[in-house]
Amino acid sequence: MKTKYLLLTLTLLLTVTLIGCSSNAEGESGKPDKVTLDYAYYSPTSLVLKEKGWAEEAFKEQGIEVEFVLSQGSNKALEFLNSSSVDFSSSAGAAALMAKANGSPVESVYLYSKPEWTALVTNADSGISSVKDLKGKKVAATLGTDPYIFLVRALKEHGMSPDDIELVNLQHADGAAALTAGNVDAWAGLDPHMARLELESDAKLFYREPTFNTYGSLNVRSEYAEKHPQIVKTVIEVYERARKWTIEHPEEAAQILAEEANIDLAVAKKEMERNDFSNPIPGQSLKETVKGAGEVLKDVEIIDQSVNIEELTNELVNPSFAKEVIE
Repeated sequence: MKTKYLLLTLTLLLTVTLIGCSSNAEGESGKPDKVTLDYAYYSPTSLVLKEKGWAEEAFKEQGIEVEFVLSQGSNKALEFLNSSSVDFSSSAGAAALMAKANGSPVESVYLYSKPEWTALVTNADSGISSVKDLKGKKVAATLGTDPYIFLVRALKEHGMSPDDIELVNLQHADGAAALTAGNVDAWAGLDPHMARLELESDAKLFYREPTFNTYGSLNVRSEYAEKHPQIVKTVIEVYERARKWTIEHPEEAAQILAEEANIDLAVAKKEMERNDFSNPIPGQSLKETVKGAGEVLKDVEIIDQSVNIEELTNELVNPSFAKEVIE
């Protein structure tokens, strides 16, 4: 397992060579010519924002172009952010903490939702009904994401560790496909893929624990936030517009999710039902949930033993921009 943890660290730290150069150049005014945002199927508000064009509208008068890049999971979102391929990324709060522990200069400045977006999933005929049944089994998960952290926490809660299973590192959609094909025994699922399997196959969510799901956070590089505070506030303003619209128009938001993710509307509605959009300001509740995840990751040596989780969490969570915009 330590080899896998080393590979994860290298992935998070060396993505400049994998992803590319900076996402934008600065003009003579010192402002960037372009702001690059990610969007993700696990972040319905990002899909609303992309659909409505509110970011483009807000930045047009500043002469700044807006580009959207798809993130397939928190690991990819944080890789893109670390390499400057995006300026703002959508991830799970605990995944952002894990990236920060591995040297990524990331800050969480906004919450796009509080989801129950992950659970442990298996097929009806697998004979698996509890976490303990995973011993010696093949379990798919995406390293560096909330479902992976959820799996680790579930194992520890039941007196086990990742060494007790055969971990298969697959991106979320591929993990779902592997479970359906019978190539793995279980999967640490993520919506909307998890909701699709739940509704369209005999897959069952055999272990759920809402408190192990960490908030969905919008992240920015510390240097970028310091250099372009007004851009950060503008992005939060348009995210707020999308969040409020999503709360007021749940059916339409679900339709946007269904079309973007190419899933049935019923699946999109199932995902939306598992999201709470009421609290956009990162604060103490975010700190508590990511600290809990961080301590577990430290216990199983995924985060280095020398790391002070509380200090790291305080460095990660930056509510100042959201408070200024929202309150």
